[in-house]
Amino acid sequence: MEISELRGQVDQIDDEIVQLFKNRMALSAQIADCKKEQDLPVFVPARERSILKEVAEKAGPEMANYTQVLYSMIFELSRSYQSKRLNQQSELYRRITRAIEETPSLFPPAPMVACQGVEGAYSQIASEKIFKNPFLFYFKSFDAVFSAIEQGLCEYGVLPIENSTAGSVNKVYDLMIRHNFSIVRTFRLKVDHNLLANKGAKIEQIREIISHEQAISQCSEFLSTLKDVKITAVDNTAIAAETVANSGRMDVAALSSRSCAELYGLSCLRPGVQDKGNNRTRFICISKKLEIYPGSDKTSIMMVLSHRPGALYKVLARMYVLGINVTKLESRPIPDRDFEFMFYFDLDTSIYSEEFVQLMCELEDLCEEFKYLGSYSEVV
Repeated sequence: MEISELRGQVDQIDDEIVQLFKNRMALSAQIADCKKEQDLPVFVPARERSILKEVAEKAGPEMANYTQVLYSMIFELSRSYQSKRLNQQSELYRRITRAIEETPSLFPPAPMVACQGVEGAYSQIASEKIFKNPFLFYFKSFDAVFSAIEQGLCEYGVLPIENSTAGSVNKVYDLMIRHNFSIVRTFRLKVDHNLLANKGAKIEQIREIISHEQAISQCSEFLSTLKDVKITAVDNTAIAAETVANSGRMDVAALSSRSCAELYGLSCLRPGVQDKGNNRTRFICISKKLEIYPGSDKTSIMMVLSHRPGALYKVLARMYVLGINVTKLESRPIPDRDFEFMFYFDLDTSIYSEEFVQLMCELEDLCEEFKYLGSYSEVV
């Protein structure tokens, strides 16, 4: 038989599948109406498990897994369609709506902002890009920045969350599990690392280089060209520059910003030593109160999923069904819980879209724990 004839038969079967799918979704809509009248939940896991077992047996050993995957997707489509028909509004959606109504139209120009490190830190530079005239308060650790927001010591905090070269800042992701906050804006800062030393020092003299671990990772190619040089990690690139200045040593240097060279009276032995020219760090701006400013088109969420096959797939399938793009997916182990992970998602979706509303009303039913981190716009 010619391939064209086989494809013709496939096309005919596809036509039948489309009609049957439409019929099935129409029945799902009627079932949704019945559930609404009888106050029944949309998701009935026991029935879905029973159907998956039944269709796998009908399909036979060779097609069992394929059939279960197909029906899992059909279930996701049916539940999404039913939820939309029922127009269910969760408490989370009502909280988001209140935040949209209560948040001012303009971003505050001069709030109190918490940063990790000391003066000259990249977090300071990012803060001054996000706000016009921020009042900056410096804290020793990322944890202290989160605590300052929770305790109301500062209105906002600015923290690095990922880098285009070195990847995620895992310490910040781990702290996001423990603290309560909302993301109100993000900013991508172009980062240029420079080798800074006390005036009069020469690169041949350098026997120790200090910086933050992310900066060290971002400059690995340059560092590999140096011989017999000790690499020391500290809490912040600005702290590294300050430490070099205070040491008075001619054999120690820091990987830090050009602004730190001027700030701490250092000379630049080598400019732009990062591995990639387009090296950018993404910062999150957090607050205690949920604030959603006009134009927010990105959303961040965290969730704990059940530890069984298909749990993550179901969440991603629901997002796929709604046409929502996942721009970042990160997993971090949950402290004191063996082999359990918190999943972090960045979603590309406007807060004003029907798809966003529907997803926020459905997600809590798909996971064991759910945390809405906020909706915001990103400054580049």
